[in-house]
Amino acid sequence: MPDSNYWQNIADHAKAENRPFFSLAPMEAVTNAIFRRVVARAAAPDVFFTEFTNAISVTHPKAKFSVQGRLYVAPEEAHMPVVQLWGNDREAFARAAENVKERGYEAIDLNMGCPDGTVIKNHGGSDLIRNFDSAAEVIAGAKEAGLPVSVKTRLGYSRLDEWPDWLTFLLKQDIPLLTIHLRTKKEMSRVPAHYELIDDIVKLRDEVAPNTLLQLNGDIENYQEGLALAQAHPGVDGIMIGRGIFTTPFAFEAEPQEHDLHELMDLLKYQLDLYDDFAERFQTAHFAALKRFFKIYVRNQRNAAGLRNAMMEAHSTDEVREILEKSNFEAENE
Repeated sequence: MPDSNYWQNIADHAKAENRPFFSLAPMEAVTNAIFRRVVARAAAPDVFFTEFTNAISVTHPKAKFSVQGRLYVAPEEAHMPVVQLWGNDREAFARAAENVKERGYEAIDLNMGCPDGTVIKNHGGSDLIRNFDSAAEVIAGAKEAGLPVSVKTRLGYSRLDEWPDWLTFLLKQDIPLLTIHLRTKKEMSRVPAHYELIDDIVKLRDEVAPNTLLQLNGDIENYQEGLALAQAHPGVDGIMIGRGIFTTPFAFEAEPQEHDLHELMDLLKYQLDLYDDFAERFQTAHFAALKRFFKIYVRNQRNAAGLRNAMMEAHSTDEVREILEKSNFEAENE
């Protein structure tokens, strides 16, 4: 039986500790079963999300095999992540919701904020901001499986002043959680997140749907920044960190600690091992995608640029391991 109080339980647990709940944002080619386990080992948030997955692909006779890696949850993951789906077809969402429920997922999040051109061309992501009827259909379809359905979106499509109408519409859809990236689609990430609107958004939520939890995303790099933001704006229930995780894998650490080079390298080696296992399971794994993570581990050390450049030139995880071993050897003998 699905837990209709899924999100409220998470919020209540965090509130008992006088803090908002924290989550790692769903990110394309980032928040798969590999990186979720890396972050969990470093410092876990309250909630993980999957990469976003096209709802049609989940059950399509041909495409369903290509998304298995996106939907894979490793046995050692402590909790099921929230599955994030995108698209604009109600029936596809209804089928996908039933499928992910059978896989053991406990909650669904709908992507209504992705600014990617291909996603928008297919009428998904932030395109739904300018198509209220389609957004309502998508939410209704996803709800058919009985799992809690939340939404992640932006403030508007082209204009900032779109936010009151758009967020009011979403809040009227009887969703347990609304996550807002505090920028418009047009703004991408080129401007600072609009923190000046937070109190007005909280007020709107309280007036329209006081039982809907509110989670914020945008320019929040770590736990301390998220905690301060929530404390400055009472009524904010959750904090989502996205790009901040590329500054440090310990972004969710409640009490910041010093982490030496060996600890970071051990975490990187753990990710390399997980990648090798993932690549054996799914043909969708591509080594090139792994390279975006190297900057997380090699940033401020002496000769960091040289080490990172060498890793970027590698063609396999074994080559990266050789580079790391050589680097460690040289460091020990200087």
